[in-house]
Amino acid sequence: MIPFLDLRAQYQSIKSEIDAAVLGVLASGQYILGEEVIRLEQEFADYCNVKHAIAVNTGTSALHLSLLAAGIGPGDEVITVPFTFVATVSAICYTGATPVFVDVEPVTLTMDPAQLEAKITSRTKAIIPVHLYGQMADMDGIMAVADHYQIPVIEDACQAHGARYKGARAGSIGASGCFSFYPGKNLGACGEGGIAVTNSDEQAKTMRMLRDWGQEQRYHHLLKGFNYRMDAIQGAILRVKLRHLEAWTEARRSHGRRYSSLLAGSPHLRTPVEVPERRHVYHVYAIRSHDRDGLQRVLTAEGIPSGLHYPIPVHLQKAHADLGYQAGDFPVSEAAAREVLSLPIYPEMPVQHVDQVAAALEYAYVS
Repeated sequence: MIPFLDLRAQYQSIKSEIDAAVLGVLASGQYILGEEVIRLEQEFADYCNVKHAIAVNTGTSALHLSLLAAGIGPGDEVITVPFTFVATVSAICYTGATPVFVDVEPVTLTMDPAQLEAKITSRTKAIIPVHLYGQMADMDGIMAVADHYQIPVIEDACQAHGARYKGARAGSIGASGCFSFYPGKNLGACGEGGIAVTNSDEQAKTMRMLRDWGQEQRYHHLLKGFNYRMDAIQGAILRVKLRHLEAWTEARRSHGRRYSSLLAGSPHLRTPVEVPERRHVYHVYAIRSHDRDGLQRVLTAEGIPSGLHYPIPVHLQKAHADLGYQAGDFPVSEAAAREVLSLPIYPEMPVQHVDQVAAALEYAYVS
């Protein structure tokens, strides 16, 4: 059976480095935040070409704290997209603000800047584009609208570690950027983790306090904060993995190009499009087909797992029915939810497995 993702293969490839890092933390007796997390923050900030990185316990927490540091609260509106993982919207709700949706572009499935201005009101206090599947949204178009109305942009880069837009790293263009280190991400911890990046000294200071019970110093609580701290073991592991991220990214991109080449002739499915001047890092390789469910059944019969990212857009989720949206409000997102199918992809994936998946998809239309 071809795995969808093989985290054991990644661990085996760097086992000695990971083991040494973990044992070093255990020997130090410093298990929460501490030196390993400080160094991860410095190294990840350098990687993203920003001044500050604030390590937290999840990508959702990074989004939540970025919103709070931007002053978002009850009565405010935050514009984002419905075609994303639900955490994007949940983070907005945590602040007491109201999520407002705009549809996505049909090619990249990222925020459509042409629809953005019509959703701006006097209560709009932030915009969250989602860099979906590992490709950045149209940041020029989004920033043009945001700058005109002086609205901060918070990049949801939870799937886009190392992605670029016209040379700029994901997370470095907006007021802040947020990343998840969930194990299956391109840069994944061995547990939960996340990080926010920013060039703002003030926002970085606020987020550092908020993640640690609002403390400026021990037992001096200036803000009503949270327990969003990163474990030192995760910080140490992520420092090791960060050194390998570029090589892993190039392996993902190579697999993505091979998939696209092998599947290019099929009239029955569409492959992802890497937009010029955007570096796609293929957290997910999602094809589209009007017979998505049929293709998935064929792959399953061949022992090939696949994924649905995401089968129900957020505006149609029962948990967010209170927002008042209905089917038909965001047709591009809804069509994508019916059509996307994620194929196996990870850096250590053997090339022959890519070929087998592509052959199985071709077989589905000739059998």
